[in-house]
Amino acid sequence: MASPMSDVIKDELSTSLELLRKLIEDHSLHQQIENVVDLCTESLGRGNKILFAGNGGSAADAQHWAGELVSRFYFDRPGLPAIALTTDTSILTAIGNDYGYESVFSRQIEALGVEGDVFFAISTSGNSANILRAIEVAKERRITVVGFTGASGGKMSDSCDTCFRIPSSSTPKIQEGHEILGHMICALIEKEIFGDGED
Repeated sequence: MASPMSDVIKDELSTSLELLRKLIEDHSLHQQIENVVDLCTESLGRGNKILFAGNGGSAADAQHWAGELVSRFYFDRPGLPAIALTTDTSILTAIGNDYGYESVFSRQIEALGVEGDVFFAISTSGNSANILRAIEVAKERRITVVGFTGASGGKMSDSCDTCFRIPSSSTPKIQEGHEILGHMICALIEKEIFGDGED
């Protein structure tokens, strides 16, 4: 006899599986992924870098994906320039104290971002004030913005060059979708730049 917890486990897994099915069947999403991989590899090939930012679980994604590029994904190869704007507590607290939390990412983009970089802006709601401000500054500096949000897109949907809108209104499921896409993009960037790593 199944326990109440077992039922919850099955429901959670079923919801995740349904989300994955939607991602598999969304051919426009697949084209978006290809386009983003192309623009990232072109940017890196020019000597530019990729910047990442998000709050909470999205901050963890930012750090995770930057780590996949700087270190490695599937195989050993040279590191790729990627920076998570979520990691330096002295910078974050200085900006937050001096300018307010809304500026913790935009100020870093002012300092570190240059034309031709790519900025991955992550917000499950699409309405995070500090992410929206960071997008504004990135656009001023001619930095391409790739958004990751949920089904509604929030305010981000109209301000990003590309916006991945995970087909869910549940924050945990949106985050699961982000992780799938983020991993896939990191793997494809690695493959496009370095091949299959067999050498």
